[in-house]
Amino acid sequence: MAESYPLALPNTGFASIRFVARNAVAVSTSPFTFSTQVYRHQGQGWEADISLPPMNRETAEAWVSFLLRLRGQYGTFLLSDPNGLTPRGSAASAPGTPVVYGAGQTGDYLAIDGAPQQTTYLKAGDYIQLGSGSSATLHKVLEDAVTSELGRATLNIFPGLRSAPADNATVTVSNCKGAFRLNVNETSWDVNTVSGYGISFGAVEAI
Repeated sequence: MAESYPLALPNTGFASIRFVARNAVAVSTSPFTFSTQVYRHQGQGWEADISLPPMNRETAEAWVSFLLRLRGQYGTFLLSDPNGLTPRGSAASAPGTPVVYGAGQTGDYLAIDGAPQQTTYLKAGDYIQLGSGSSATLHKVLEDAVTSELGRATLNIFPGLRSAPADNATVTVSNCKGAFRLNVNETSWDVNTVSGYGISFGAVEAI
């Protein structure tokens, strides 16, 4: 029986998670004048360093098994910002039914509609999710989003859209997740003499 990805994380919370927003930007500096040329490539994506709290074997084995089921960098799993599951804007209490407004969108901005008219529908730092399962992508909203009387807004997001979502595709505004994979093919964990387990691992966005 083949494993079905992406996997869901075990229920135990993190001790800490460090998110890294990676941009592909080339910088060339003249050794003579120190003038700089900067070119922004299309690459953008998330990385994460995850540490789990000290655990006994009963709890730790669920995580060890989860990590081994990923088969190194082969499998994927769904990851979220545990402190960012609920938007700080009014979308928390009045989400409406936000969808992508218009086909063919790529880049740093996403037009949506289907939201209620609000002055702060989403606040800078809130998340949205596009797609689901293995195609789920996690995006952070970079500016407060004001929705019009028609329920429309243009969101400044990171990472930008790598491919155009379909018109009227669902835009998730709560409990947002993205698909990630391990950043290396080795899996390790520490065990001490009092049966305590220490586990940490790195992840990159599954692009």
